Amino acid sequence: MNPTYDFTGQVALVTGAASGMGRATATAFARSGAAVALADLDTKGLEDVAQELTGQGHRVLAAGCDVTDEDQVAAFVDRTVDSLGRLDMAFNNAGIQVPPSDAADETADVFDRVQAVNLRGVWACMKHELRHMRAQGSGSIVNCSSLGGLVGIPGRAAYHASKHGVIGLSGSAALEYAPRGVRINTVCPGTIDTPMVADMIAKGELEQHEAVAAQPIGRLGRPEEIAAAVLWLCSTGASFVVGAALPVDGGYVAR
Repeated sequence: MNPTYDFTGQVALVTGAASGMGRATATAFARSGAAVALADLDTKGLEDVAQELTGQGHRVLAAGCDVTDEDQVAAFVDRTVDSLGRLDMAFNNAGIQVPPSDAADETADVFDRVQAVNLRGVWACMKHELRHMRAQGSGSIVNCSSLGGLVGIPGRAAYHASKHGVIGLSGSAALEYAPRGVRINTVCPGTIDTPMVADMIAKGELEQHEAVAAQPIGRLGRPEEIAAAVLWLCSTGASFVVGAALPVDGGYVAR
């Protein structure tokens, strides 16, 4: 059983909220009493999440947003504060994966696209969230890295570069903002049973049995397990946790 939190009166923002870890985390925030602002490029999936949570009586703002476009990010964060009154917590989760590639064959277009979403997108979200949290003097941000931010894997150079970058970005900002009342941390998921991973398996880009074998716990993770880690990092239970890169990976990086 996961611990329960009371985020009544608080506002949480989640990117990549239409499915997988983002959807699970948005749902967990809402069920813990927070109003939630949800962003994703998948507007149909986002609408489904918003309708489900609204139907359960939760306060929800949902909008399409391309995190590679800083102007869209800034507008969404500002709209969140204008509509919901404040911004207390954020899970910057939007990200992409690309097929494995020999490092010598990777194209600049693929490399740039991965960095634009996975790294610059996190940078833009955090930048504009911090503008409001700085004024409040409080807040908690969790940026989504990966086990790929802690190790290397052949064929995944571009993706791992982006996820290593998220940890460096988050750690530096965490040191800057801890004295101002804002905590910034990073969560590093292992291989999680999400639509993105299911698509990789279906396309032959990931062997499920190999992914399971690589995680000492012997199974894929569940989106709700990442949500539980994010909520803890945003809670007062983690009030002394600053600049951490938390593996939630079934033991992968401990091997």
